[in-house]
Amino acid sequence: MKRLLLGTAALVGLANASTAADLYTKARPAPAPAMSPPFSWTGFYIGPNIGADWEYFDITDTLTGDSFGSGTRNALIGGGQVGFNYQVNPFFVLGVEGFFDGVANNNAGTGVVVPGIGLVTASVQPDWISTLSGRIGFTGPALDHWLFYVKGGGGWIQASATINTPFASFSESRTIGGWMGGGGIEWAFAPNWTARIDYQYIGLESATVAPGFLVDTFTTTNANVQTLTVGINYLFNWGMTAPIVSRY
Repeated sequence: MKRLLLGTAALVGLANASTAADLYTKARPAPAPAMSPPFSWTGFYIGPNIGADWEYFDITDTLTGDSFGSGTRNALIGGGQVGFNYQVNPFFVLGVEGFFDGVANNNAGTGVVVPGIGLVTASVQPDWISTLSGRIGFTGPALDHWLFYVKGGGGWIQASATINTPFASFSESRTIGGWMGGGGIEWAFAPNWTARIDYQYIGLESATVAPGFLVDTFTTTNANVQTLTVGINYLFNWGMTAPIVSRY
């Protein structure tokens, strides 16, 4: 009888120990889910773009006062951009960018009958567009794959001015500069790849051409070019991560 009681007590003790072990195991807290590091915009980038431009050139004959204003015309453009970003904190990104696009265009000039000469046409044909700008971008911990930016700086175009008269033609190419402002949205769709849509307004300085066969000059005023492009960039961020901030 004593042996039976001792055996029963031993079994009860083992059962209690097993139950206590189970309770101890179940009481352990579940591990926190792993979180991917936030995306970093820091690094050099380069990529192609394609889009359209809208050009306005108001050409005036300074001798007669005749205007050859062409209004706003558009053309297909394509090229690329290169730049550098530095993510200051989880919310702000600073950068600098260079932009260059060729212009596929064949605009006809506006004709005006000049007394003593006849029909005269004048036009300005942009050949390429280039800008250099600083950028300020806005992102956030919950939107770390998105960048909303504004930019400003200088812009230049290579343009060919053409003057046609009944007895001679004149053409001159030159670079015209001015100021630029714009902005856009960029989306990181892969670890090193981003897609973007970008807008620029370039206000150009006045320029004057003087055909050698005429006694007057022709001046462009109120000239501006606007661009709207879509593009992709490869970002050399070398595995960098953005400054970490709690999302809770």
